[in-house]
Amino acid sequence: MANAQQLAREEVQKCLQPLFLTQKQLEAVRDLMAVNMERGLKAEPDHPSTLRMLPTYVRSTPLGTECGEFLVLDLGGAKFRIVYVKLDGLRGVEMDNEEYEITEDIMTGTGQKLFDHVAECLGRFLEKRNLKHRIFPLGFTFSFPCQQSQLDKSVLISWTKGFHCSGVEGQDVVQLLKDAIHRQEVHNVDVIAIVNDTVGTMMSCGYKDHSCEVGFIVGTGTNVCYMEEMGNVESVEGDEGKMCINVEWGSLGDNGELREIETEYDCQIDQTSHAPGKQRFDKMISGLYMGEIVRQIIIKLANKGLLFGGITTPQLLTKEAIQTHDVSDIENDTSGLGKAKTLLVSLGLKPTNQDCDLVKDVCSAVCTRSAKLCAAGLAAVANRIKNTHHDPMGHMTVGVDGSVYKTNPKFSEHLNQTLKELAPGCQIKFLVSEDGSGKGTAIVTAVAQRLADQRQLIDKILEPFVMTQAKLKEIQKRMRNEMEIGLQKCTQPAAIVKMLPTFVRATPNGTERGEFLALDLGGTNFRVLYTHVGVKNERGVQIKSKTFALPTEKIQGTGEELFDHIVNCITEFQKENNLQGKRLPLGFTFSFPCKQNSLDQGILISWTKGFSASGCVGEDVVRLLREAAVRKQNADFYVIALVNDTVGTMMSCGYDDPACEVGLIVGTGTNACYMEEMKNVELLDGDDGLMCINMEWGAFGDNGCLNDIITSFDQDVDNHSINPGKQRYEKMISGMYLGEIVRQVLIKLTQEKVLFGGRISDKLNTRGLFPTKFLSSIESDTLGLLQVRSILDELGLKSTCDDTVLVKEVCTIVSKRAAQLCASGIAAVVEKIRENRGLEHLGITVGVDGTLYKLHPHFAGVVKTTVKMLAPECEVTFHLSEDGSGKGAALITAVACRVAGAEPLPA
Repeated sequence: MANAQQLAREEVQKCLQPLFLTQKQLEAVRDLMAVNMERGLKAEPDHPSTLRMLPTYVRSTPLGTECGEFLVLDLGGAKFRIVYVKLDGLRGVEMDNEEYEITEDIMTGTGQKLFDHVAECLGRFLEKRNLKHRIFPLGFTFSFPCQQSQLDKSVLISWTKGFHCSGVEGQDVVQLLKDAIHRQEVHNVDVIAIVNDTVGTMMSCGYKDHSCEVGFIVGTGTNVCYMEEMGNVESVEGDEGKMCINVEWGSLGDNGELREIETEYDCQIDQTSHAPGKQRFDKMISGLYMGEIVRQIIIKLANKGLLFGGITTPQLLTKEAIQTHDVSDIENDTSGLGKAKTLLVSLGLKPTNQDCDLVKDVCSAVCTRSAKLCAAGLAAVANRIKNTHHDPMGHMTVGVDGSVYKTNPKFSEHLNQTLKELAPGCQIKFLVSEDGSGKGTAIVTAVAQRLADQRQLIDKILEPFVMTQAKLKEIQKRMRNEMEIGLQKCTQPAAIVKMLPTFVRATPNGTERGEFLALDLGGTNFRVLYTHVGVKNERGVQIKSKTFALPTEKIQGTGEELFDHIVNCITEFQKENNLQGKRLPLGFTFSFPCKQNSLDQGILISWTKGFSASGCVGEDVVRLLREAAVRKQNADFYVIALVNDTVGTMMSCGYDDPACEVGLIVGTGTNACYMEEMKNVELLDGDDGLMCINMEWGAFGDNGCLNDIITSFDQDVDNHSINPGKQRYEKMISGMYLGEIVRQVLIKLTQEKVLFGGRISDKLNTRGLFPTKFLSSIESDTLGLLQVRSILDELGLKSTCDDTVLVKEVCTIVSKRAAQLCASGIAAVVEKIRENRGLEHLGITVGVDGTLYKLHPHFAGVVKTTVKMLAPECEVTFHLSEDGSGKGAALITAVACRVAGAEPLPA
């Protein structure tokens, strides 16, 4: 007898063997899920995905602070619910709900009749509870296959569950509901969101645990959703932040890729289902099919004589005679075999204890396979989140709902154990959802309402930075007006845009030859350069240079000590490069405020940048350098030109591109120069030829002409600068100030509790600790916004994904405005040149230098597109300068020698 029982058990185990999945098989399912997820996110994958990977337009998980009163309409079967939900961040969630019948004639009638019935019940619900006194945001749980295109727009693909209402398939069900609400005169409801029940599960759990970014349902059906990086969702525009993706994983394997693990029982289930060949993964897992799989196996075992003495009954042979709750009850029967015996007797069978024991084995095998397959799918999701979040520990919370999970303790045990094996690098915890379709949908609606309110506030705060075409045209016009004032002799003394003649009368034409020296003095380090200008199309300009330090005692001592030290360094450079005995022309780039009276004369107006050498202010700095050369007995150079760095930039680019007649610097500071008609330069005699004008445009707006575009944040930056009321244009454009403007905006948004949970760190509150280089790093950041998070961590700020997206938006709008304002100035310049020359169309090149223009990821592009918009008759090319302050100074010297007929040493 014992041997017979053992043989029977062994035979049963053979029949169940296909359900016992190996580690290798589960890993294959996990990897198949991962591959199909990746394909499903792509707009044009190499191979079609069996997973739909539907965007839900839910972009944020709850903070847990959401408050308010909401309505939920839960429509998914022959009954629908209306739920009144009250959220309170401190006291939690209060709900009041009522169910309403949907009769068969409504289920099979017109769509209008269905939605009118729903809207009428909604009106009665509000009337009964005296809730018609205010407007309620409503979330709509609609559990039918839909294609969602916005949070509040979803088109029904097909009816299921016995519904056949006409005029609904292919239509936006949210709009149909809104129309019915309007017809029924329910005026105090605003439909905010349509929600999938899996998403509701995630959001319901996310209200408790803010790290919950996965929703998982295993009940009558099964599905999963998770928060994906927006940059990976190719079907939706935008790269920043996250979006919840409804995986619809039940269809995995619909192309036959799960055939290796499908059993004969799965094939029987599929063939007799309403949709053969569809939802193959779902049919191996979910509660709708689990009981039927068990029934098919029991019938096979009985037919083989391994159960019930080979006897079957009509009841056992009846489809769906065994339900999933029966399977769960039997597997979890800790008291023995009573549950199995009760079920089998109800099916007209006379089971022995061994029969009951073997049936329990069958239930266990089916449930265990279901749990392990779920684990394989979840492992793919967990590994993807870990990799995209770059989280080495892989911490995540999964919100879970569904009768299979909730009523079968052993299911969750098998699930957890298998997950550890398939996603060993992830730390996963499960949180059971409370009413995902009710509470969860209310939370989705609350989050959407919070984000909408925040968006309105954000837009209000950022609106002053938005530059319309009309605004930019007006700024261009005002710049042009200030340029005219600066060029006219009678108005120039009071001009804010000084329009200073540089005495540079020509740009390079490519015939310049010779050897030149350049001195670049603009900070505590300075450079001496040797430049060899040869045949342009051969070796062109060759440069050797050396950087020297200026000790504090030199920059804060006497002028003689400073310039003597500089000449000593020039002499040292000449010795090292075998230049002694050659009397070379020298161009002097001097980046301090000067009034230039000729090409080789400039009166120092004031020291900046920590310099305070005595006896220099009010003196000609070229003369001071020449006198030092005499004192130090260095006769091997002679100063030809005093050079502004902006002019040097133009000349450096002009050597490569003869059309370059404008210089632009956008770095720590900003300035522009251009070649003006001499007849328009009233400060100087003579009408013939051209003169390079150093605009000193940073002071544009110092007379109040830009007050209408200056924001409160600009005003704060100006008030705390070293020169309040000065350089207003520069303070909205240049690298010295943009980071500080952004910091002020971030503080305002934090004070409004839109950012960082309303908590301002000490570092964020400290001036100067948000440098402009942060803008370049932040705006260069793409997938994951990890660089943004790193910077915010450095500033002591605990940030959410939404925070990082908003910080990037602030940086972008501030830098975009800067680029657009800069472009308005350039447009004014090139249009003036075009009009000066009486041309319908002008082709011109702008030589550009400066770290902001060169290193910022978008600044240059915005400048170019804006100039094209504001000056459509000008074809403007932007040419990046190579060493404008060095090469440019040498080229100005070379041009001056060419124009004056001087004789530099031949090249």
